[in-house]
Amino acid sequence: MRLKTEAHITVQKLIPNVNPQYRQEWKLPEDHESAGLVSCDNEDVLILDLDDATKKDRVRVAHVQKAYVGGNKHLGEFPDACTAIISGPKVQDVRSALSHICDYVDRKCAHYSTGPAPSVNWYADWVPRAGKYMQERLGISEGTAYCYLYSTPMESTYALDAAMKASNTSLAEVSDIVTRDNRIGAILTGTESACKAAVEAYSNAIERFAAHPMNPEV
Repeated sequence: MRLKTEAHITVQKLIPNVNPQYRQEWKLPEDHESAGLVSCDNEDVLILDLDDATKKDRVRVAHVQKAYVGGNKHLGEFPDACTAIISGPKVQDVRSALSHICDYVDRKCAHYSTGPAPSVNWYADWVPRAGKYMQERLGISEGTAYCYLYSTPMESTYALDAAMKASNTSLAEVSDIVTRDNRIGAILTGTESACKAAVEAYSNAIERFAAHPMNPEV
């Protein structure tokens, strides 16, 4: 069973004329006068969302930070798994990007679950053209397609191998084993068709693992 899970933007705030000390701390470009704060309850969709925003608007990603604190415990009223800061030359650039970010989360979240608890959750999606954020992060060209694959450690390790075997993709980034939020994954690059194949193979392998965790041959 493959159930799609929703994600939500929990906070968005606009900062015009950023304080000079913040500008220095965040290493904003000299011509970027404004910034935006955004958080989401799913870090994976927010990361892809930020990359998409850098394709549509004159903004750059200044900061991304996971905010995992364990279980459902949060320090404030608004739960978040990831927070980010974006910047742009003008207020309207950042305002437009925040609007796009909210729209992307509603349309494009690719977070899945194998079913009711206990279940395995994973994120698997592909992007036909990298935005400026991923170009800088991965050192890839503008026209490069990539796929983003993350899940819990054992499941993801098994599924990433299946994804790379099923597609002509290259490993662009892989997380440490194991991260503090008990999840690992990778970003693969290749053609659009290769990235699509990797996403499907990864998801199929996650489901197969979840259904037969004690059978080493399945």
